[in-house]
Amino acid sequence: MNIEEKSPADNPFEWIGGEATVRSLTDRFYDLMDLEPAYQALRAAHGSSLQDARDKLFWFLCGWLGGPSHYTERFGHPRLRMRHMPFSIGVLERDQWLACMDQAMTELQVDTVLRQRLNDSFFKTADWMRNRGA
Repeated sequence: MNIEEKSPADNPFEWIGGEATVRSLTDRFYDLMDLEPAYQALRAAHGSSLQDARDKLFWFLCGWLGGPSHYTERFGHPRLRMRHMPFSIGVLERDQWLACMDQAMTELQVDTVLRQRLNDSFFKTADWMRNRGA
């Protein structure tokens, strides 16, 4: 899939291609997590079905990127750290999440500048989600 090149002045949601691309990105992210041995620890942190996680990440990313607030309309404020506290998240899980998302963005040919900006933001958020040292 080629994502139409957008101006950095556009919000990230429009720049990436809107809801259709965010859905494709979310689906590819969870497909990779489910299929690639490199993301085994990350996959193990999820339940047997990834559908609920797919939907929640899609809804969250839409709003986080500057699009519709699907997540907050359904669940209120994301409170990401609180919602992730029940899961053991260390450096390994953080790094696998980041690598899986970067692979999904690369495969979907997300604009290089946007991909780097998103990776920087994802790192800050993912690192903040860690609740154990290693």
